[in-house]
Amino acid sequence: MFQSCKFAQIVRLARRKILIALTFCLLLSGVAVAQDLPAAPSRPELALPAATEMPLKITFPRFSTVKANNSMSPASSFGAMNNYVGSSIPLNADIILPDVRRITLDEAQQMAGGSSNPLVRLAALQVRVAKEHRLGVQSMYFPNIGGQLENLHFNKNTGPVLTLDRLGATVPVDIIGKNQTAFNFSAIQPVTPLFAVHQLVKIARADETIARAKAGAPAAETAANVEKNYFDLMIAQRELVSAEADSRKIQVKWLSASSSGPPSVSPQQETDIIGAEKEVMLATSKVKELTASLNNLLGLPEETKLDLVTPEPLTEDTSMGDAVDKAVAANIEVVEAEQTAVKARAGSTLSKMQYFPSVAIVGGYTNQNALNIILPRDFSYIGVIATYTVFDFGKREHGVKESDAQSEMARMAVPLTKAKVSAEVKSSYFELERLRKLSQLARQMVSATQVVQASAHSDDSDVESAQARLEADMFRAELEYRQAYSQLKRLMGVK
Repeated sequence: MFQSCKFAQIVRLARRKILIALTFCLLLSGVAVAQDLPAAPSRPELALPAATEMPLKITFPRFSTVKANNSMSPASSFGAMNNYVGSSIPLNADIILPDVRRITLDEAQQMAGGSSNPLVRLAALQVRVAKEHRLGVQSMYFPNIGGQLENLHFNKNTGPVLTLDRLGATVPVDIIGKNQTAFNFSAIQPVTPLFAVHQLVKIARADETIARAKAGAPAAETAANVEKNYFDLMIAQRELVSAEADSRKIQVKWLSASSSGPPSVSPQQETDIIGAEKEVMLATSKVKELTASLNNLLGLPEETKLDLVTPEPLTEDTSMGDAVDKAVAANIEVVEAEQTAVKARAGSTLSKMQYFPSVAIVGGYTNQNALNIILPRDFSYIGVIATYTVFDFGKREHGVKESDAQSEMARMAVPLTKAKVSAEVKSSYFELERLRKLSQLARQMVSATQVVQASAHSDDSDVESAQARLEADMFRAELEYRQAYSQLKRLMGVK
């Protein structure tokens, strides 16, 4: 009974010591973790400057479409583009066949840039990997708690270890038992390595910041590809209208010429007709190809016919100063250069810590029967373990010099990258201004054709062909304008 009470008292005392040691270790780890909590978001989200309170409403002009049956159809805005694939006569914009899908540019970009996009998913996974790595490094602040169980059986006795020569006898002393069981529960709290962990957390957080900065690039690239394909398809549709109008004009020309004489087909007539049909065939093939390509981006069946709603003309209000400031602060290359400098400085500090001893606090509880004569059956312990490398033949010194040089290189790269990005932004801004004026001029030219169209005859194929070509040129100018704006936003780091 007395031995049972004594054993219970020893167990309670061991538990109390272990709890005290663990509490001290957790407090020390909590203080270290608090040093790495960011005071503010690493990189705020940036947005383009807001437009003026009452921006000028710009819309594409509306037109009347000249039909081949010598009748005038109501004007159809480019917001409801006709589907000319597989038909030589344009469809009215208000009549949509059951197999035609009406879609806007915003809807197309959302469909292509969703979570199902493998590039977008890959970028999200890269951010997740960087985050989990950073959290894993932060966990190194806390103590390592573990246990060890050992149960051994020797096939022979540990042997007599004490010999009495005068008596001519040997006395077996069972210092190490033939059957032994030992259980050890320990907690190790690093002390000086916490400073190294702090630098490792800086490196991991820098990698996470870089991954987050790059995460928006696949979505922006996909949106740009959809926008280009979208406008290319609208341009091809207008080119098909022009080719069909030219073909009808040639047919009417030669029919009128043959009505005044005996029916015959001259080589010139045959060449003109074949050339016109070739243009129609090429335009039709291009429309089909671009439709299939856009359907592939949107995840739709390739045979789906699309009724494209023309987007509103782009309106933006960006000054060069704002563009340069945002690019210097949020450009992906600048962010990567800055975070690389942070990683290099942390690496330099880590290399200097190789001169410090490694100190850790150790505590635990052991229950064993392997060394009963030397050690008690169960006991607890707490202490300090320190290790230090005295000589390494210059390895630490050369490592410090190498990391210092890398840190200096990374520090110098930051202003150079900012200067490069600033120059690119200015060049892109001037290009944007030029294309903005060209786009506005193209819309004005198309608007001016309304006067000609109003006075033209209903069977005038020249007017229809010229109108379609002007519309195609207008869409080309609008596409180039949008691409320049997308490039500027990419340089500015706007997602």
